[in-house]
Amino acid sequence: MKRSMENRYTYTHPLGRFVTRDALSFHLGIKCDNIYKISCWQYVIHVVGKGKSRFVSYADMPPVIGVEPPRKGDFAKWRKRIKARKQKYVPKFWAQFYVKKIEDSNSIQTLLHWQILVNQCKSLISLEGLKKIDQAVAERKLRLEKFSNPRS
Repeated sequence: MKRSMENRYTYTHPLGRFVTRDALSFHLGIKCDNIYKISCWQYVIHVVGKGKSRFVSYADMPPVIGVEPPRKGDFAKWRKRIKARKQKYVPKFWAQFYVKKIEDSNSIQTLLHWQILVNQCKSLISLEGLKKIDQAVAERKLRLEKFSNPRS
């Protein structure tokens, strides 16, 4: 595995562009600092962390900004994974991940990019998750607008 300066990894899988340390930490329920090694193999991701060694499906990773946006084929892979798990939606950690990314947004433009990405994927996320994300967007937008216009 090669690691670049931007915390991105080389990959062979089409969904590999969405593999990030943050997403894996949310999925596995461990802190980013406790992930020691991420190996992107042909069909799975191998994650080694403090007290854990796990294989993770590429289809469990939520899309992120900063890479090529999701394509039609990506949605097919996510839906196939949802069906294989006998569920209606992607795992709940997707919504938690997006809420955290939205809360950490430091500009209206970044917030807008996250909002656009979530809107593209909203058919995959539960209604409860979408409500939490929408609430986080509204709160963060309000804070960012107050910060950029302190006189109002």
